[in-house]
Amino acid sequence: MSRPILFLDVDGTLLPFGGPGMPAVPDAPESWTAASNPHLARVDRRLGPLLAGLGCELVWATAWMHDANEVIAPLLGLPHLPVADLPAYDGDRGADDLQWKTRPLVRIADGRPFVWVDDVIGHADRWWVELEHPGAALLHQVQPAVGVTSTDIATIAAWLRDVEPTVG
Repeated sequence: MSRPILFLDVDGTLLPFGGPGMPAVPDAPESWTAASNPHLARVDRRLGPLLAGLGCELVWATAWMHDANEVIAPLLGLPHLPVADLPAYDGDRGADDLQWKTRPLVRIADGRPFVWVDDVIGHADRWWVELEHPGAALLHQVQPAVGVTSTDIATIAAWLRDVEPTVG
């Protein structure tokens, strides 16, 4: 049996941005993904055990790529996680209004149930996943100034309890 996948974004999801004293959008990707980034203090370290306890396969789905394992995973007490093979980041949305991660995540899931936690998920993404993904999927959008909360984790856990693992 294959466990469901949980695709995790970082910016605006595990690392909230915006709000008082925070830029609405990260200044420069190279400084944002650095271990010296002062905004890393906003990562809620209590989320690591909650995420690990969901019983699904955690996969980074972020422009941070492998830097998420070097910087974010240790803050959360998570092991090195697989990293989704995403195209180079070139803006949140393409000409078709799909988020830049939508197609690759559906391809990677390959019919398995999945949860995608991100701060940038739109109607086009939901529609496309519903049409193109044969398995169950939860596209869970969070507010970028707040990021993932324990309420979000409870919503994801409830959804996962209702999903049957696939044979594989």
